[in-house]
Amino acid sequence: MKFSKWFSVLAVVLIFGGIAVSQQNAKKRRDRAVLNIPKFEEADTICFALYTVSDNTLKLTAQLYPLAEGAPLKACLEIEDNGLWKEVASTEIIKEGWTAPFRVEKWDDSKTVSYRVIHGKKATYEGTIRKNPTDKEEIVVAAFTGNSIHPGHGGDISRQDIIDNVKKVDADILFFSGDQVYDHHRHLAAWLKFGRDFGEIIKDRPTICLPDDHDAGQPNLWGESGKISTLGGASDGGYSRPAAYVREVERAQTSHLPDPVDPHKIQQGIGVWFTNFKWGNVDFAILEDRKFKTGPAGRVPKQGPRPDHIRNPEYDPASVDVDGAVLLGERQLKFLNSWSSDWQDAKMKVALSATIFCGGAHIHGGANGRLHADMDSNGWPQSGRNRALDSLRKAFAFHLAGDQHLATIFHHGIDEFRDAIWSFCVPSIANLYLRWWEPLKPGANREANSPEYTGDHLDGFANKVTNYAAANPERKPAGNVLNTRSAGFGIVRLNTGERTIKMECWPRNVDITDPKTSQYPGWPKTISQFDNYNPTSWGKAGEIAFNVADPVVEVTDELSKEVLYTVRIKGKIFRPHLPKGTTFTLKAGRNASDQTVGTRLKVGSEKQSITLK
Repeated sequence: MKFSKWFSVLAVVLIFGGIAVSQQNAKKRRDRAVLNIPKFEEADTICFALYTVSDNTLKLTAQLYPLAEGAPLKACLEIEDNGLWKEVASTEIIKEGWTAPFRVEKWDDSKTVSYRVIHGKKATYEGTIRKNPTDKEEIVVAAFTGNSIHPGHGGDISRQDIIDNVKKVDADILFFSGDQVYDHHRHLAAWLKFGRDFGEIIKDRPTICLPDDHDAGQPNLWGESGKISTLGGASDGGYSRPAAYVREVERAQTSHLPDPVDPHKIQQGIGVWFTNFKWGNVDFAILEDRKFKTGPAGRVPKQGPRPDHIRNPEYDPASVDVDGAVLLGERQLKFLNSWSSDWQDAKMKVALSATIFCGGAHIHGGANGRLHADMDSNGWPQSGRNRALDSLRKAFAFHLAGDQHLATIFHHGIDEFRDAIWSFCVPSIANLYLRWWEPLKPGANREANSPEYTGDHLDGFANKVTNYAAANPERKPAGNVLNTRSAGFGIVRLNTGERTIKMECWPRNVDITDPKTSQYPGWPKTISQFDNYNPTSWGKAGEIAFNVADPVVEVTDELSKEVLYTVRIKGKIFRPHLPKGTTFTLKAGRNASDQTVGTRLKVGSEKQSITLK
């Protein structure tokens, strides 16, 4: 073949081959978001800002667009004081991720203050630092998860309905439990898109962001204290993306959180951010339920197409609760045990994490995708799950989380059904991967007229769970129609006066203040704070009358010396709920359980009056 003829044939092949590849790529692109950093003017360099105020310390992180070469690498934070702007902090901009983290100590949280971030000569970004709502009885938390922007899942649409509803209920706190970003290689571009979508509400209220697996650039995450993952899907534990990428993600999403309680870094120099946040007389524990968790590959026999998916209905759940498998890890458990006993400036406690402590779904991906057990859930390892729940119930803590792509309400059990905390898993903003709670057998002890999937069940790991609601999607959801995919968000109303917790679960693109708008079936659901540790097998001691309102009480087992629970009671009258057959010591105080006020306390004890100093 002559060269010219060969070249002509090659050109034809390349052209048509290129067309074929282009068509394939175009098909792929139709199912994925087009993600670019938009062009911006110098005046619009600052995309958005997130903040928290806790223990009189303001932490605010401004997120900038990538700066041009030679642009100043310094930003300033100003507040309005008597009509004048006053600088309160300045900071160097971190080029890896383009963040500007500010810190202001001795912050007066008793008043609302306007702020602005300044960069260069033209760029400003304004918002409001809210006063601590300690004078409010009801603290409203708006909670979100799963922020897919892929068009094929209904994700690449306006978030204006969410913005409008948050403003209508005037939420006190925003909680994004994870998967704010689904692009595994372009966190900055996707994070800037998140900021453009939600910045309007984030700039004016405290915001908690927890980076989850997709934020860190991988489909699942068993962090295993920062090791490097070498398996596809990362089921061997550790991180798939370079440590520098992970650090950039965590700096962007968590540098505005209160300081970590134990800042010691893990492997690869990856930081930690588990901490607590006090706001409006509620103490929130912010947990990292991915970072320390053990990966299943190599530890648990593979019983399905993936190391983390068990499809063998004959397997023994106890066999996978292997020695050495970690969930929260000792550092976080130590923190929780300390947190549970500290009630300074708190009337209620709430735990925030990526996901809930059970296998909260039976069907994954499609209507026929029944999965016996999923080790990506916090139902595994069971021993770690039970230790976490035991620490949380000592504080009567309510649990708010996301990640599951399925909204649920569970009352968790350890030794018996309903002997631990309640959880609310909120629905995804845009639901790309569908799940269903569909047990094979009807639940026991269901409430009257409740669906068969509610009631007492064992999850795939034989954990005791009681379901009260599940927002299952339609069996054949209509493509990108969000309301068939059970997308939405949650609202939690924490009433510190009545000590009640009201859970609301709303679909997308509705007005939640319209009386005609319905929530997903099973919601709203209201519980008492004290339902988070109220085993049915326990009994009551005699009534205890205090001379002061709302003291802190601590109940300790006299034989084991273990603290049973610590709580700030409601009012002056307290009737301890106790296990039968043993005795307890009672400590109490106005703001801490610092006075021993009773011994030999037991079920059936006589009434008594106690005077606190």
